Amino acid sequence: MIHGGVQGVGFRYFVLNAAVRLGLRGWVRNNDDGTVELVAEGSRAALERLRQAAETGPRIARVDRVDAFFTAAAGGFSGFNLTD
Repeated sequence: MIHGGVQGVGFRYFVLNAAVRLGLRGWVRNNDDGTVELVAEGSRAALERLRQAAETGPRIARVDRVDAFFTAAAGGFSGFNLTD
């Protein structure tokens, strides 16, 4: 979960591009409370790089906090997508 000024600034597309470059599967979406939610599966190293990217975000974003936790992969993702 990414908190801050992260909606309306291209944050989801930033995450999408980073995740695809890293070979991750999952999704990213805007939440009604102004946060961006991200679920990704892949290698731990790639997931850590995506978390680091999310902590920075695109240039016009303001990231206050990234709440990240890791669990065993559930599978079922065929790529990385934007969701509503």
